[in-house]
Parts: sequence; C-alpha cells; structure tokens
Amino acid sequence: MKVIVLGSGIIGTSSAWFLKKAGHDVTVIERQPGAAQETSFANGGQISVSHAEPWANPSAPWKVLKWLGKDDAPLLFRPRPELLQWLWGLSFLRECTQKRTDENIRQIVAISEYSRQTLQAVRAETGIDYDCLTKGILHFYTDQKEFDTSLHSAKLMRDLGCPRNSIQADEVVKIEPALASIRDKIVGGDYTETDESGDVYKFTHGLAKKAAEAGVDFQFNTTVTRLLTEGSGVSAKIMGVEVIDGEGRHKVLRADAFVIAMGCFSQPLLKPLGVNLMIYPGKGYSATYQIINPDQAPSVSLTDDGYKLVVSRLGDRLRVAGTCEINGYSRELNTARCEAITRRTRELFPTACNYDDPTYWTGLRPLTPSNVPYIGKTKYSNLYLNTGHGTLGWTMGAGSGRAIADIVSGRAPEVDFKFTGIVQGNPGATLVPV
Repeated sequence: MKVIVLGSGIIGTSSAWFLKKAGHDVTVIERQPGAAQETSFANGGQISVSHAEPWANPSAPWKVLKWLGKDDAPLLFRPRPELLQWLWGLSFLRECTQKRTDENIRQIVAISEYSRQTLQAVRAETGIDYDCLTKGILHFYTDQKEFDTSLHSAKLMRDLGCPRNSIQADEVVKIEPALASIRDKIVGGDYTETDESGDVYKFTHGLAKKAAEAGVDFQFNTTVTRLLTEGSGVSAKIMGVEVIDGEGRHKVLRADAFVIAMGCFSQPLLKPLGVNLMIYPGKGYSATYQIINPDQAPSVSLTDDGYKLVVSRLGDRLRVAGTCEINGYSRELNTARCEAITRRTRELFPTACNYDDPTYWTGLRPLTPSNVPYIGKTKYSNLYLNTGHGTLGWTMGAGSGRAIADIVSGRAPEVDFKFTGIVQGNPGATLVPV
C-alpha cells in the first residue's frame, strides 16, 4: 500500500521505518525543515521502562493544588477559558485512583518494554550513534514519605517483570558517586539496571536518514491543513490530505492509508472529523550544559523525584529536563522555570558543568490523562493513530512504530497492549469523546 505518515518525530519516523520494512510505499509529511525538530528535539534522554509511572496517581491532586500559582512548580496547571483543558483536567482526576493508576502502569510498561527491545534491535541493525548509555536509571528521593509511597509502584513493576529494586541511600551514592555532595539529603532510591539513555534527536535524525536511503519520501517544510473524507458510516475513509508545500502551493496528497503522528497537534486536526482525542499539550523544559569536569558529572541517568527532573549524560553534555506546564500551545520560555532547573542542577553537581551558558528549550508533550497513548485504528477504515505518548515518546517510540506498522499491515502486534479500535478481534481502548 501507499501510506502517508503525518509527523517526523520519534513516533512518526519509527512508524515510517517499520512501514517501509513491511513493504509499503511510505511518504512522511513534516512542517519543519527536518526530522525531530519539535517535541523530539531536546528531551530528557531516558528510555525509562521501569520508572514510567503516570502523572495521574493518588497523590497528584494534592500536589497540583499545592503547586497552583508557583512558577517553578514541577507540575503547573494554568487555568484557561478553554473547554478541552477543563475536560482534560477532569479526566486526569478520574485517572488518579489507585486502581486506574495500577492499570495504566501495566499498559505503559507493556508497550515500553516492547519498545526498548525494538530499539535495541534497530540499534544493532543500523549502527546509529546517539550517545547511548546502557547503565540503567537511578531514581533518588529526598522526601521520606515519597520514598515510602514509591515502594508500591516498585513492587508492581517487579510483578510485571521489571527489575526495579528499591535501595537505601548509601547504595544510591555507590551507584552514582556524583551524588555524594547531597548524601545527607537522600533518603532512598530505586535502580533499574536494564534501562537506558541517549539523544532522541540524534537517533531520530539518523533513523530518518536510513529510512530515506531505503526509499521513504520525506516531504519537509510541508504543512498539513486538513484531511479530506469520503463515504459515511462503516465505509467512511480518508481520500487525501491537503497540504501547503515549501513553495506555498496547496496540494492534495492521496494514499491508501494515513498514520497520524503529530503529537498534541493531532487533536485539532482530527476533531473536525469526529475523532475526538483527549490530548492536551504539556509544556516540558530542558537545559543542556557543557561538561567541564567529567569526573564530577553523573554517568548513570538519574531521576530527581523531589523536583521531577531527569538527568542524562549525552557525550560531553549534560541534559536536564522535566516539569510540566498545562497552559495551551505556547512554547515561550518561562525564566523562573529555566532558572529553577539550573539552580537544582548546580546544587547536585556544583563543579561538573558550565552553568553560565545553558541552552534552554521547551517542547509540547502530547498528554493523555492516563499517560497511555492512542495507537491503532479509528472509525475511518484507513486512518490510524500513533499519538499521545506524553512524557514517554522516546521510551515508547520504536515499539509504537513497529506496532502501528503491524496494524496497518493487518497483523496483530506482538505485545499485550490495549490498542485503539479493534485488532484481529481484540477490542482495545475506545476513543474518549470531547
């Protein structure tokens, strides 16, 4: 078949790669001048299977209330006169029960573990260099109550087959000596040796190059304006996508199947078609520092629970990312949030980096209330979803691309995950009406 993929971040590019390997004629449409220029550009770098708890959990509502109005809060909800934001917020609250949190963790772990294995296979096949480190992920806590609460999630992860081990403070510093300067504040941690880290931009850019060499047609500087439909009911389908190309010309591109991988921009594109996705942008921040004292910088990827920051070493750079701002589609940098990242990083690793010249960045994560993405079919027979991966696009990217390629090809993916629509008689999650 001829397949058009909309979007060339880690999700869209992985989808294109596996669709091409499945024998399809693939075109990728992207408004930016290259792959991975938006949300996949400068994230935290973690392939975090065993530390993939959703933002929605039993403690989240009280934290959100506590953080309201604080510019440097880890999770900041800025109320707007916008129906989708409030509906999303109500759905988020519904996902905060322990039962729903546990079920969401099961779904996230299933697709994430499948994706890590897929990423490892792609890495072996292609030889793409993306500053990959396979030293695991160390999650440390500076609040005793938070550490005690984490023990439930850690046990659930182990029950699901993830080797996430809860450890004491001395073991935290033994695994990552760069944390020695705050040993007196650490109350415990958990460590998963099988997790990884790496530069998602470098990987996606490299995979796009490999895909283009294999025959995938990447049409950059091309903006999608709308999807065109024909038929109704069970016979409804997409007959084409209207775009504006790099020279300003309107065109309609036709294909047998269409895959939506546009992150948080998937929601407004599909809403006029009656495909209502509960996706809202969550603005995440990152800061990248040049390492000047390698021995003082961490070599194990870290998660700082108290500040909701992740830290990854990418060659001679240190990437620190995190926080989430629920505030529409703006990517404007908030100085207070940027300075908070640098202040905390300097506390952790005082002499490791040049903190006078950081590179700050924001990206819009496509958040579902549950953190479980939409992967699968829609009510249109030839329209497919691969979107809504939230904070875990890098973790889930390769596996999501492989899974959607199977679905488009009429095969059931090799992973126990609740895909949207129906895959060979297996009912998945339904779309949430907006």
